[in-house]
Amino acid sequence: MTPPRGRTLLKAAATGTVAGLAGVAAMTAAEKLEQALTHRPNSYVPARTLLTLLGRKPGDEPQSAAWNHTMHWGTGAALGALRGIWSVTGIRGPLANTWHTVVRLATDQTLENATGVGAPPPTWDRQDQVVDVLHKSIYSWAAGTVSDALIRPVLESRRGTSSH
Repeated sequence: MTPPRGRTLLKAAATGTVAGLAGVAAMTAAEKLEQALTHRPNSYVPARTLLTLLGRKPGDEPQSAAWNHTMHWGTGAALGALRGIWSVTGIRGPLANTWHTVVRLATDQTLENATGVGAPPPTWDRQDQVVDVLHKSIYSWAAGTVSDALIRPVLESRRGTSSH
């Protein structure tokens, strides 16, 4: 007997959360390597975003690393859960990893700009745009690779493959 669909999706989301944390670990390692090479300082936009979402009014000064890590790892875990659901439903592989990169970028930019903490990426220096896309790509590809390895596509459907 197969488990109910909801239970399978929940299990995939939980496993995807672990995959998302693996993605954050890969992204963080890449960020630290990039910062060592470029001397780019830490960004505190994640901390400011989270604090603003919690009703605080943080200034532009550096924030606690704990708030930064909470937002950084929390977003990665949450979007990893989404990637786990994709894996179990057959949304997998390189194309899914690329789509997931867009979701990660859009999530960060939506939260940062909705809170007034961030500026739209087109206003950034070109190098900052490239660095952000690179790091979010590393996150999504690592999370997706782990997710697809751990989760079989048992809920993949062929229903709805036509427009009618």
